[in-house]
Amino acid sequence: METLTVTILGSGTCVPSLRRSSCSVLIEVGASKLLFDMGAGTMRRLLEAGVAIDEITHLFFSHFHPDHTGELVSFLFASKYPEGRRRQRCISITAANGFNAFYERLKGVYGRWIELEEGIVDILEMSTVREDFMQLDCEDIITLPMAHIESSIGYRLVMADGTSVAYTGDTDYCENAVRLAMEVDLLICESALPDELKVDGHLTPSLAGRIASEAQVKNLILTHFYPECDGVDMEAQCRKEYGGSLLCAEDLMRFKIAKGCLSRVQ
Repeated sequence: METLTVTILGSGTCVPSLRRSSCSVLIEVGASKLLFDMGAGTMRRLLEAGVAIDEITHLFFSHFHPDHTGELVSFLFASKYPEGRRRQRCISITAANGFNAFYERLKGVYGRWIELEEGIVDILEMSTVREDFMQLDCEDIITLPMAHIESSIGYRLVMADGTSVAYTGDTDYCENAVRLAMEVDLLICESALPDELKVDGHLTPSLAGRIASEAQVKNLILTHFYPECDGVDMEAQCRKEYGGSLLCAEDLMRFKIAKGCLSRVQ
């Protein structure tokens, strides 16, 4: 049985913070290193987690906002220069429909500085109107549209042994978020602001807890915290709706997952 390891690289938002980098989660399974979102600070956090950028095999973007895609340009640039360390193996990039056009516009600005050699970048677009599916070496990826912006999708990773992880990206409460998370071993769920500061397109702790409770998830990690969350008991607000295993994310938290069991790695 493959060991699945999850590292929270960025638990914050677009707001600069010494404590929290922008959104990013690393999932390691076998020889695969899957990076979900890539906001500012991601590459530094990768190095702090002991992972070089050329070890990343797959990139997944939940949507196109800068706090989720902001370091893509730097990642591509660093994958090309210096020439003696140029990336040699393919990087798979998965995102919602429209990503190819988004990438072409980036190349229109930066040109050859972020254009890797032919065959090094493989892009797969997923539906923004229905459930979609892709298969990797030892796991399946299911996506569903989320309630944030047009390019927003959530990801569900399912191992051959049934171990599962769901990542919402940014979303408001919606039935697709419940479907995405149904009975997963771990749900990594945005919880941008306290209950009393709810805004459209984002969750609060009690709404994240409602999703987790309705989906009967085994473990829940809240993430994507704006500074307004500091000093607020986010766990207590989540407990209004959810009674299961619960943690509030911090950068560089690392966990191993076996079927139904989450254990912290120091």
